[in-house]
Amino acid sequence: MPRKSTRLTFAVLAAGAGVFSMLQSLIAPALPTVQHALHTSQSTATWVMTAYLLSASVFTPILGRVGDLIGKKRTLVAVLLTVAVGCLLAALAPSIGVLILARVIQGVGGALFPLSFGIIRDEFAPAEVSGSISNLSAVIAAGGGVGMVAAGPIVTALDYRFLFWIPVAIVAVATLIAVRYVPESPTRAEGQVNWLGAALLSAWLVALLLPLSQAGVWGWGSARVIGLFAAAVVLFALWLLTEARSHTPLIDLRVLRLPAVWTTNTAALLFGAGMYSIWSFLPGFVQTPSSAGYGFGASVTAAGLLMLPMLVAMFLSGVVGGRLEPVLDAKVLLTAGAALGALACGILTVWHDERWQVALVAGLFGLGIGLAFASMANLIVASVPADQTGAATGMNANIRTIGGSIGAAVTGVLVTGHLQPSGLPYASGYTHGFALLTVLCLAAALAALLVPVRRGGRTTGGPLAAGDTSAVGDASVVGDGTAAAQETAPQQTPASAARG
Repeated sequence: MPRKSTRLTFAVLAAGAGVFSMLQSLIAPALPTVQHALHTSQSTATWVMTAYLLSASVFTPILGRVGDLIGKKRTLVAVLLTVAVGCLLAALAPSIGVLILARVIQGVGGALFPLSFGIIRDEFAPAEVSGSISNLSAVIAAGGGVGMVAAGPIVTALDYRFLFWIPVAIVAVATLIAVRYVPESPTRAEGQVNWLGAALLSAWLVALLLPLSQAGVWGWGSARVIGLFAAAVVLFALWLLTEARSHTPLIDLRVLRLPAVWTTNTAALLFGAGMYSIWSFLPGFVQTPSSAGYGFGASVTAAGLLMLPMLVAMFLSGVVGGRLEPVLDAKVLLTAGAALGALACGILTVWHDERWQVALVAGLFGLGIGLAFASMANLIVASVPADQTGAATGMNANIRTIGGSIGAAVTGVLVTGHLQPSGLPYASGYTHGFALLTVLCLAAALAALLVPVRRGGRTTGGPLAAGDTSAVGDASVVGDGTAAAQETAPQQTPASAARG
């Protein structure tokens, strides 16, 4: 049964997930400082970002599933401790190699997203689930914005190492509270971790994301890039085959085939491409010297302040979206969020000559991010069996990251494909890049329109396979917002019964 008091639980979940989201963007503006302080090259310094991305992509769905199996609180505490150790190691890192290792350890924190959503589903009262997921999604979205805004002032006033010392303190306190006050979830999946599936999932994710993040350095036509892409295709096919044949799959492919899940994941892929590209290229655009024919020559701190409207809008729209979701439905909010992103990128494509235009675009895109984050999480949680919540929400976060990597890589080709004699991109490169992001966000809105409408709190469309209808449908979210599986004995969930 849901617990009466959930405020401390939510505070712990928000602190952990918010810090992890902040760590995604906090270090990016400080990379030149890190490069200089640790006496390394620019290409080596980029591994500070790449290592974090790859680690998070691998651990997010795997530990989400582990939480479903052995207990979400137990896994949450272990992940929080790991993130704290990773931040401590990064703060003390004497060399770039140690810092990269620390970022790999921090990437384990990607599992905080699916674990947090699962704990909310298991522990919160039915009427609180949707709003709490939206509020947590707002914190996650705003965390990325905090990183962009706070990095400059922290590095200027203190030192880049405080980008990690501050998270150490926050995560340490959150861990202590989690041990004392977060209850262990009663809902458990049956079976064990499919380690072969986990290894293949890790392998194809690395083979896909590594060339996307390093193609600018290695060259798109290099043997390494082409070989890794080919390996990703083969490993992905092997992973699908392994998961389909497993009695205890890491990620139940029947769940991924649910109409509400695959359409939401498609929208996540496309919207993630636009979102991560804006985060990556808009600060660089405003920091470009005006002598290039565009840009404002802004400092890192000033560029962060121009992103402040995005931060505020992300948080507010995420919270408001949770209040609107029972009235408008998550599908409508996801469509609106993607459409706002398209509108923002469309404006940026045409008008980017004044600072207020960039601030306006940042605010509009922030509104879109807040709505999209909240609605995507709610759609996934409302559509999957209780014992698949961690794996399914973890995969949704991963798909968004994959989309972001693809979008950032393609936008980077457009922006830096032709450079001025000074080495700076031409204005047309950014214009073409912003136009591409407009198209991607429009495509995300169209994908969101395909999401089945939920009636009476339950997503229509049902499972794909007739033989699986009862297995998945019985564990779908019912009208009061909780899983039917929670109302039955947790020892034998519908999904596990079907596999048995």
